[in-house]
Amino acid sequence: MPKLKLNRPIAFIDLETTGVNIASDRIVEISILKLMPDDSTVTETYRVNPTIPIPADSSAIHGIFDKDVKDCPTFKDLAPKLLKTLDQCDFAGYNSNKFDIPLLVEEFLRVEVDFDIENRKLIDVQNIFHKMEQRTLSAAYKFYCNKDLTGAHGAEADVTATYEVLKAQLEKYDSLEGNVAFLQKFSSANESVDLAGRIVRDKKGVEVFNFGKHKGKPVAEIFKSEPSYYNWMMDGDFPLSTKRVITKLRLKAFNK
Repeated sequence: MPKLKLNRPIAFIDLETTGVNIASDRIVEISILKLMPDDSTVTETYRVNPTIPIPADSSAIHGIFDKDVKDCPTFKDLAPKLLKTLDQCDFAGYNSNKFDIPLLVEEFLRVEVDFDIENRKLIDVQNIFHKMEQRTLSAAYKFYCNKDLTGAHGAEADVTATYEVLKAQLEKYDSLEGNVAFLQKFSSANESVDLAGRIVRDKKGVEVFNFGKHKGKPVAEIFKSEPSYYNWMMDGDFPLSTKRVITKLRLKAFNK
């Protein structure tokens, strides 16, 4: 069985939120299972006051209501503690590359904390599952671990299941390697430049749009020929992390 070979801790992260819009929704619960290189683990789970109402549809999924978090710390209150916990960690989760990590970074940016993940490895257990079997977290847990996921959509239950699924995946598939760099590459859906996947690299390594009327076109060329598109994105409902990326790309092209 390939074993996870860690040079530094890896933090399995699961979020429960007010919704699925990275730019506008907020965290109401976060659970972090921190796996150390010696195989020991520690789990931290926090309820969070999102400072905005939790829609009924979201509460129906995760069971967290406004009254449950009204006296909980805000993300700004928790940020220093979370930074300390996540310091020098790589990251893993279930659908985490598309949702949990981008939203976590967005929350840090909202409270003016520059949470740098540029040198972190990101493993998305869902992408491994979909490439191998094409199913969901509860099905993955049943398939790989032969267990029913009790408490699904509770952050701690989900993050623990995700960790167990990854261990089972490593045991089941000889083609999977236990090192974090391999798992990051294997579990990446595409080479995203920003966390939300709005900007990706094409086969030549050029940054291109991954949405809208300019999908597939080089970002630098569009910002040069249509400067108003940059302004539209900066004024639009895009994540702060995406806006930071397009600003860097615009300045990079300008300085050439």
